[in-house]
Amino acid sequence: MTEQQTRLGKSELVVNPIGLGANAVGGHNIYPNLLNDETGKDVVRTALEQGINFIDTAFIYGPEHSERLIGEVLKETGKRQQAVIATKAAHKFVDGSIVLDNSPAFLKASVDEALKRLQTDYIDLFYIHFPDEHTPKDEAVGALARLKEEGKIRAIGVSNFSIDQLREANRDGYVDVLQSEYNLFKREVEKEILPYTTEQHISFVPYFPLAAGLLGGKYTKDTTFKDGRAQNPLFTGEAYIRNLDKVDQLRSIAQSKNVEVAHLVLAWYLTQPSIDALIPGAKKPEQVVSNLKTLEVRLSAEEIAVIDQIFR
Repeated sequence: MTEQQTRLGKSELVVNPIGLGANAVGGHNIYPNLLNDETGKDVVRTALEQGINFIDTAFIYGPEHSERLIGEVLKETGKRQQAVIATKAAHKFVDGSIVLDNSPAFLKASVDEALKRLQTDYIDLFYIHFPDEHTPKDEAVGALARLKEEGKIRAIGVSNFSIDQLREANRDGYVDVLQSEYNLFKREVEKEILPYTTEQHISFVPYFPLAAGLLGGKYTKDTTFKDGRAQNPLFTGEAYIRNLDKVDQLRSIAQSKNVEVAHLVLAWYLTQPSIDALIPGAKKPEQVVSNLKTLEVRLSAEEIAVIDQIFR
């Protein structure tokens, strides 16, 4: 296994560039057909055994259940010190519906509750999961800065923020990491957000890096989808056929390196400005091991440009 380490933003957090997105660990509300919790815990155990130390979860995965399972694994393995745990909050249940809250009081309570579920006395990276409509973003981040001073969190993240919200959140220079959707099919963040995160030394962590599996290279024109992908514009009609054609163009490069298309795509992201770490998900332990093959991929400047051009 390739041992690589990278620093997240201006923080003191040092991680393996390939992390684990843990929404399939206990996230039964996201994946109703998930295998049992023990499989989810095995995914986390395998990550830690294989040198993956960056584990990304959130209150809403479960809800709460993903954090609990990760907390159980950290306790039983005694590997809390080597792990870099990221979690997120913003969702609040009010009369059976979800509202978003970034208020300082809510964030403080969320951190305290997450600490209990994770069975730890500090969270390495805490994100505001989604922006609300009423809290000034520098005020929300200011609350996290105070929690950082208290030692409850080690770094500050925001997720799903627009460029204007990010600028407001980072008014005092406190933001270490931004997590938002980005993949070769959805490249809007390249316009303003990636230049800003690069200039401000903020790490950008993309989610949905494989576009719901479309960039994994396993689907054909005969593949049928019965989940949310059936309504996703990337997966319907002529667009789907064109997208498959683009993915097909990556095969020869992947084969020349003896890796899967997914590894090639993930490796390409790590060549992009301010993308320091990735958090591909895994439903089974073997997928965790497979994700690490990304670190063996070396791309030439020409190959980076070719991949860029295919998806322009």
